[in-house]
Amino acid sequence: MAKPTIQDVAQQAGVGVGTVSRVLNNHASVRPLTRERILKAMEALKYVPNPHARRIAGGRSYTVSVMLPMVAAEFYIRLISSIEETLMEARFDAALFPLLGRERLERYLEGHTLPYQADGIIQVTYNLAALFPDGRLPTAQPVVLVDGKSEVYDCTFVDNYRGGTLAAECAARFDGPIYLVSFDDNNDDDAPLRSLVFQQRIQGFRDGLARAEKSLEEVVRCGLLLDEGRQIAKRIYSESTFPLTVFCGADIIGRAFIEQALQDGLKLGREVRIIGFDDQPWAEDIGLTTLHQPVERMGREAAGMLLERLNGYSGPPRQVCYTPRLIERASTGKVLEPSLT
Repeated sequence: MAKPTIQDVAQQAGVGVGTVSRVLNNHASVRPLTRERILKAMEALKYVPNPHARRIAGGRSYTVSVMLPMVAAEFYIRLISSIEETLMEARFDAALFPLLGRERLERYLEGHTLPYQADGIIQVTYNLAALFPDGRLPTAQPVVLVDGKSEVYDCTFVDNYRGGTLAAECAARFDGPIYLVSFDDNNDDDAPLRSLVFQQRIQGFRDGLARAEKSLEEVVRCGLLLDEGRQIAKRIYSESTFPLTVFCGADIIGRAFIEQALQDGLKLGREVRIIGFDDQPWAEDIGLTTLHQPVERMGREAAGMLLERLNGYSGPPRQVCYTPRLIERASTGKVLEPSLT
């Protein structure tokens, strides 16, 4: 049996081939009812578009480059998934380009390299454009920054400074020493780029404590690794007095502190209070008080803004800022009310 063609779809939907083509290319000029009729015809015929022919006809690659620091961290896995889902709805593919080390990053600053052959670029966390005199990447393609702020490109980000101050307000309620344990890549003198994410969380926490007239016992730098976090937690628990409070700049560090506290027989929420940042999907299961940031929503927003640019939007750069929300759980003594059934 012959595969259905675009002509077959057009005939079943009662429209011209050009209208079907516009739906395949996600063109905004097609009326919603007509679009729905065409999509139903495609589904009924089990029509699968030819991506190669589509690229040739449209003069596009239908690919978006996503440039990001790493792919293994849970935050980036969640962000990439939401970006890919949004792009796939518009029949675009995402090509990932991790910025693993100085050599690769510097290579991606050249406009002839592979990331710039896509129809658009999504930068994650690191704003490579900041390395250029005019603050723009060497490309005419649309660019969107997510998890970072830009004055020249569309961007979506979390107010990390505010998140730090919210964590400080929570920590300031408690007696005993207060610790800050966070990842901070700005201590790497060889790093070609600086991320403001953790720096802003740290500064917000410091300023929030100062306003509450509270002091920090110690600031400890920690990688985003569970084992390293547990080693630091073990050392702090062995040296400190109790009760104590720890603000962890990321949930993975908070998890390490909770696990070590349980292993050491410490009472979570009483002897040890832990505050994280991210609200990872497992944070509720381990009772981690944390700052919620809408990771998936940021990814969808970034991909959506890029698609709007590709569909002709030419307005000024847009900034979408999300305010984190403190969610208190058992790690700061929150007692959950029993559910009524």
